[in-house]
Amino acid sequence: MLHIMLLAALLPPALLWLYIWKKDPQKEPTRWLVKATLWGVAICVPVAIVELAIQGILFGGGDIEFTNLFQSTANAFLVAAIPEEGAKLLALWLVLRKNPFFDEHFDGIVYAVCVGLGFAAIENVGYVFSEEDWVGVAVTRSLLAVPGHYAFAVLMGYYYAMYHFVERSTKNAVLMFLVPMMAHGIYDTFAMSAAVDPYVGVICFLALIAFCVKMHRVAYKKIVAQINRH
Repeated sequence: MLHIMLLAALLPPALLWLYIWKKDPQKEPTRWLVKATLWGVAICVPVAIVELAIQGILFGGGDIEFTNLFQSTANAFLVAAIPEEGAKLLALWLVLRKNPFFDEHFDGIVYAVCVGLGFAAIENVGYVFSEEDWVGVAVTRSLLAVPGHYAFAVLMGYYYAMYHFVERSTKNAVLMFLVPMMAHGIYDTFAMSAAVDPYVGVICFLALIAFCVKMHRVAYKKIVAQINRH
């Protein structure tokens, strides 16, 4: 049973990892892709510690039941989106700062996705193994949360490459963090607000699906744009 649960948790990020690898017109060295993925794995523990600390300051720790949209939004941005995307950006910088193979526009997306999916894989294992209804959790996260981390990473990698190859402007420097952080925060706001109220839950679920569709369309356009700059 444990190996089935592990497969259910790791297969979605692995498939998306292979998808972005296949999209790359000129493949990056495997060791560098593995290094980027492992950086995504490595940041999970420190990020979790930071998130617990922030959550304790904001909500007092323990199991949290959101009673209004302000609480769920604050948790989505301050506890989840900002620490996670900040750590991913730091990991991406550590991977690319002395990487001699980071020489094409699409490389930014490739390495960012490796970092993001490394993080998503460990997060997914944690959720699947901690829930009694692990099948439902695994299916839901394979359709929403893991692709969400993938899309956030595409956006981060796009603007990272734009800063590195096109224009080293303050705008691009800000966007490489701001855009994925906002996407992550909005995603989590809809997801976490679903527990506030049954009626709010229906609205938030529909909004979440619509947002995910839009976000993935934007991410795909970013992928195509960087490949065409090849």
